Amino acid sequence: MLDIFVTSRVRRKIIVVFAKYPDFKTHVRGLAKLIKEDPGNIQRELKHLAKGGFLTVAKKGNTNIYQTNKQFPILKELQSIVIKSQQQSNKPGNKIIN
Repeated sequence: MLDIFVTSRVRRKIIVVFAKYPDFKTHVRGLAKLIKEDPGNIQRELKHLAKGGFLTVAKKGNTNIYQTNKQFPILKELQSIVIKSQQQSNKPGNKIIN
């Protein structure tokens, strides 16, 4: 269901991770290993989501560390959508969203 509104597969995976685990902190390569996507695509999407206010960025040496912005105005609603979307996709007869 989430794929209807968020057409980028990589962005969708990133949103799911950060919405489900708001205390999760990671850098580009760590997230690339976790969601099995290209670091270049992930970096582009992380920058876009940080610019939109969904993620915060902290500099640690030469590395950017990304985390969910808990003050994001629609965070609770987005978390609810992610959970409902995953419940819907796990019902028999529905494909799992990747």
